[in-house]
Amino acid sequence: MSVEMFDLGPQALIVARLAEGVMDGQLDNETPCPRYPVHTMLGHLAGLSVAFRDAGRKDLGPTTDTSPDTSLPDIAAGWRETLPKALDELAGAWRDPAAWAGETRAGGVPLPGAVAAAVVADELVVHGWDLARATGQAYEPDPVALQASYGFLVAAAEDPSRGGGIFGPVVPVPDDAPLLDRVLGLSGRDPGWKA
Repeated sequence: MSVEMFDLGPQALIVARLAEGVMDGQLDNETPCPRYPVHTMLGHLAGLSVAFRDAGRKDLGPTTDTSPDTSLPDIAAGWRETLPKALDELAGAWRDPAAWAGETRAGGVPLPGAVAAAVVADELVVHGWDLARATGQAYEPDPVALQASYGFLVAAAEDPSRGGGIFGPVVPVPDDAPLLDRVLGLSGRDPGWKA
């Protein structure tokens, strides 16, 4: 999988704005991601922002070596301030060409730097949609991050060792559907999901 360097900043900002739009009364809302209500999705976004920030900086250790499956994340006190900051730091780390070179780790998985960037773009695009759907917010992902997410998910779906999908069974979506819908289908989500 070949990935050209791109800026994660626009998609990180979109996710930060979606998080800002979450009302306290929506924190227990169901999301399209099973077992992840809104408060857990926000905790996941905070954790992955720190992990991939550190992966971009090649600051490998507990934040990059812990599998996201070890525990169900939750938001911490002060998340309305810390999540946007973590998202901004994540984008900043990946603006350095050194982040894209060589190997890094995220979730305990060794990855080429460029592939890690595509993975985090996918995380931000798909979980941005999850958050928007769960809280009734409009959502239009950054087109560059969306394309990177699509490239990553297509490669994962074509990998026979993954059994057809990386996050669950692929949901069939028409080939002429909007790119976001095709990304969602590849991520195991129904683009028509409603809360």
